[in-house]
Amino acid sequence: MNKKASSDFEIAPLRTLDDFLLESARFQIPNVKDLEKWGNRVTSNLLYYQTNYFLMSLIIFLIVGVIHPTKMACGFLVTGIIFLVFCYITNERATASQFKRKHPIISVLLILTGGYFVTYMLGSLLVFFLGILLPISVTFIHASLRLRNLKNKITNRVETLGLKRTPMGIFLEELGLEQEIF
Repeated sequence: MNKKASSDFEIAPLRTLDDFLLESARFQIPNVKDLEKWGNRVTSNLLYYQTNYFLMSLIIFLIVGVIHPTKMACGFLVTGIIFLVFCYITNERATASQFKRKHPIISVLLILTGGYFVTYMLGSLLVFFLGILLPISVTFIHASLRLRNLKNKITNRVETLGLKRTPMGIFLEELGLEQEIF
């Protein structure tokens, strides 16, 4: 693993719309039988078009937010509440267990109320998760279908050799998805 100084960190350039999506872009369904080649294509495209993917994801997230602003905000709040309750229960197991033993009826009522609350807010949760998962899905579909070009391969080789460090390169490295030098 090559740990570079933060001064070597740089943001990848925004690729042209023509290169990203329009005339010069070439798309092909990947060979799902060759997962390694498909994975290399996805990784390569994630590195090369990372700024475009970030901008596209932000735009999709904002569009979903503009179409359903209240549901998006409520979904965010409900997700935060669920996360906080989960963290509290897992960190304070002894307190929660003691409370359940001392007040079983109140515990059951709290669980039912929580279940009703989540069910009532399910539409908002779905809109919020759509706002998050739709950009991820669109990014993966584009990265899977977009064929690499020579410029893409050269740029990725430089990233792989560690001469440049970009946000997506660091993210993929942390996931253990470093691209092989080919």
